[in-house]
Amino acid sequence: MILDCAIVGGGPAGLTAGLYTTRGGLENVTMFEKGMPGGQITNSSEIENYPGVIGEITGMDLMMPWPAQCQKFGLVHEMVSVTRITKDGDLFTIHKEDGKTVDAHSVIVGTGSSPRRVGFSGEDEFFGKGVSTCATCDGFFYKGKEVAVIGGGDTALEEALYLAKICSKVYLIHRRDTFRSAPNTIKRAKNTENIEFVLNSTPDEVYGDETAGVTGLRVINKDGETRDIEVPGIFTFVGNDVNNETLIQEDGSFLCDMNDQGQVIVNISMATSVPGLYATGDMRIAAPKQVVSAAGDGAVAALQAIAYVDELLN
Repeated sequence: MILDCAIVGGGPAGLTAGLYTTRGGLENVTMFEKGMPGGQITNSSEIENYPGVIGEITGMDLMMPWPAQCQKFGLVHEMVSVTRITKDGDLFTIHKEDGKTVDAHSVIVGTGSSPRRVGFSGEDEFFGKGVSTCATCDGFFYKGKEVAVIGGGDTALEEALYLAKICSKVYLIHRRDTFRSAPNTIKRAKNTENIEFVLNSTPDEVYGDETAGVTGLRVINKDGETRDIEVPGIFTFVGNDVNNETLIQEDGSFLCDMNDQGQVIVNISMATSVPGLYATGDMRIAAPKQVVSAAGDGAVAALQAIAYVDELLN
């Protein structure tokens, strides 16, 4: 069986693409996502900027009904990772981690991005032993304790606010004295009594031992002065790296055109340089990295895929 459309990735972009392709008339549409659908947003502790959603809601709560809605119209979810996407003639081949393959007339990729490491000493050594990139996942372990948050964007400040509700104190460490976050989020953080801003400072080393895990973090400010912050938990939010591995070919090249940052180059229709291949969400150029934008990308790509397959087969 040849799929009309293969969707690689089960985040907001992939799920929306699945909804629009199936409801729009394409048959044999499969979404490949090994984990639970929903994407990186399911780790967010609070969503307050998704249209129509009022009140406190977690990323998990927001995404919970999406898969069922898509499957209602015939989307198939195959719980397997895709290792590579290739194309021969008009057909794409989806290479799966179990060694099996499936062909498709069109492909929509939305594999997103992964949290970037900061690069300070001890970060890798203590990752999972006190260093984390998910406050929702690990915040509870530090209930009533002091923690540090590293970063200056929306995610860093939002997660600092979340942790401030659980922890006795949150040190917010940022290399500048200004933030890339929304003004309202900055205001809320500054008005939260148990958040201490440690500005113009960068993390130098996290330390601890194998038994106790992290016991502290050493930071350096712009004047070269060091400060030790004794905390058992450190949360890093400094951006993301694109998950583009599925597009890498056997010879090391990419299936389609990419920029220097490893992001997929697309036009306004989410079309790549390869006919029938579309890229959505955080992996594309100029991605706003917002759930609503990723969902929009998925809808646009799906409509284009429908038109492409119709023209190809008729």
